[in-house]
Amino acid sequence: MSESPVTVSIQSVSKRFGTVTAVDRVSLDIRQNEFFALLGPSGCGKTTLLRMLAGFETPDRGSILIDGQDMAEVPPNRRPVNMVFQSYAVFPHMSVFDNVAYGLRVAGTPSGEIGQRVRDALEMVRLSEQAERRPDQLSGGQRQRVALARALVKRPKVLLLDEPLSALDAKLREAMQLELVRLQHAVGITFVIVTHDQHEALSMANRIAVMEAGQVRQVDGPAQLYEFPNSRFVAGFIGKMNLFRARVIARHGTELKLDVEGLGRLTLPGQEPHSADSPGAAGPGAGPDPWDIDIAVRPEKIRIHRDEAPGGRISHHGRVSEVAYFGDTSHVYLRLDSGQSISANIRNVARTSRPSFRIGEALWCSWDAGDTLVLDR
Repeated sequence: MSESPVTVSIQSVSKRFGTVTAVDRVSLDIRQNEFFALLGPSGCGKTTLLRMLAGFETPDRGSILIDGQDMAEVPPNRRPVNMVFQSYAVFPHMSVFDNVAYGLRVAGTPSGEIGQRVRDALEMVRLSEQAERRPDQLSGGQRQRVALARALVKRPKVLLLDEPLSALDAKLREAMQLELVRLQHAVGITFVIVTHDQHEALSMANRIAVMEAGQVRQVDGPAQLYEFPNSRFVAGFIGKMNLFRARVIARHGTELKLDVEGLGRLTLPGQEPHSADSPGAAGPGAGPDPWDIDIAVRPEKIRIHRDEAPGGRISHHGRVSEVAYFGDTSHVYLRLDSGQSISANIRNVARTSRPSFRIGEALWCSWDAGDTLVLDR
């Protein structure tokens, strides 16, 4: 199946504010009808990149194309995009209907057309019954949907969302995540969302660009990004991870023999660092010299045993240092006999399944070698 055509093409874009480089040579293609997320910590450049798409900031270098047209000379109000801000920016003195109609009236849309388009937009976001209310009579989630309707009523090719759920409480945020996905499928246009919340990005986006210090570190689908991060930064930022420093002491094909801090000697079959220019990456046999890497394993891949684990698994002995109960899971923290700390997530699958592990109890932890990630530093 062929990929959808590219709607947004960001080509070697950079932006500086004084001595600070906010966006550093970013190149991205965003496809038609895609739900795309820009994910990263505060200050990584994701909002600046979104504002350049909207036309509120101008790149110092590089180009931005939408539907093949260079946006360099196109002002914000002429771009085929619309933006939903973190604060929603709805007009408090106007009804919901008038808020949604505002952009159409400014654009000179015939009055006979405005009514139908506003009604269609309100039906799309399930606010038809609230058309005559003022924003202060609505919940936070409803005000956010007013902002979405106001953006969608102008029929943009790309909808830009700047942390649109950050002001909502946890339960409403989860409901609105599902609502945004439903809405994106219904309208069939490209959504680009900026967020620092990994769970938000993983649950909504078709693809995610993880940003750090103005640069894109990895672009992938949610599952690929979670299970196969390409660096220590991405592995640590997406979900929780047990990270260990290691040294490759021999290599035979893709099999690596490692000396791992706190875990001792390990052999990982079918593994190789992501970077093509890693030492020894060109072919079989041991690398020319030992080199340093990181290995990682997700807490949910680790099993806890009261007896030594069966053969074929990486297994270590330790004592419980902490147990944290989170309802659906319990996080068990072990201090291994080597002094290394490791965490495991245990699912609470029944009302009686809450782990009875005690602080100080001696246990074994284990995981499958194939669940171990190898990461270049």
